[in-house]
Amino acid sequence: MDVIFDNLDLWRQGITLTLMVFVFGGLIALVLGTIVGAMRVSPVPIARGVGTLYVTLVRNTPLTLVLFFFVFGYSALALPTLSNTMLGILAIGTYTATYVAETLRAGINTVPVGQAEAARAIGLPFGQVMTLIVLPQAFRSIVPPMMSVFIALLKNTTVLAGFSVAVLPALQMTISNSHTRPGSPMEVLLWSAAFFVAVVMLLTWLQRTLEKRWRIAR
Repeated sequence: MDVIFDNLDLWRQGITLTLMVFVFGGLIALVLGTIVGAMRVSPVPIARGVGTLYVTLVRNTPLTLVLFFFVFGYSALALPTLSNTMLGILAIGTYTATYVAETLRAGINTVPVGQAEAARAIGLPFGQVMTLIVLPQAFRSIVPPMMSVFIALLKNTTVLAGFSVAVLPALQMTISNSHTRPGSPMEVLLWSAAFFVAVVMLLTWLQRTLEKRWRIAR
C-alpha cells in the first residue's frame, strides 16, 4: 500500500484523467455514433454512403494510428492549439463512435419494419421516426453489446499513456523515478489493473440494472 499512500497526488491525477478521458470520449462516441448509425440506415443514398465510408475507414484503422493523426497531424494544421489530452479524447471518441454506430445499426435492424412503415404512413418524417419510434426500442435491445463497447473504450484509454497523457499506466515511469523500493513498477501496474477491474465491475452492474429496468418497461 505504500506505493499508493506515498504518491497520492499522482494517483489522484491519474485516476481523474483516466475517468475524464473515458467519460468525455464516451459522450463523443455516443453522440457521433448515434448520428452515424442513423445515417447508415437512412433512405438518403448520400447519407448512407458517408456513414459507410466513415465506419469503414476509421474502424479498420488501428487506434494507435488514429491517435498519431490527431496528436501529431493536428499540429501541422492551422487550427487552434489543443492539449494532448483533448486531442486524445477526440481521437478515442471518434474511433469508438464507429463501434457505437455498428452496434446501434444492429439494434435498429431488430425493430420490426412495420413500425417504421406505420410511422411514415401517418406522415412522420425520417428524423421523428428514428427518435420517437426506432431508436428508443433499439437502445433497449443493445444494452449488453453497447456496454461492451464502452468497456473496450475504458481499456483503450491506456493507449494514451504513449502520447504523453498522464493516464494511470503513465504513472509507472513517474513513480519508478520517485519511489525507491524494489518492485514498485509492478506494484503500480497491479494497482492500475485493480482500478480497471473495479470500474468494469461497476459498468457490468449498470448494464444489469438497465436491462432489468427496461425489461419491466416493456
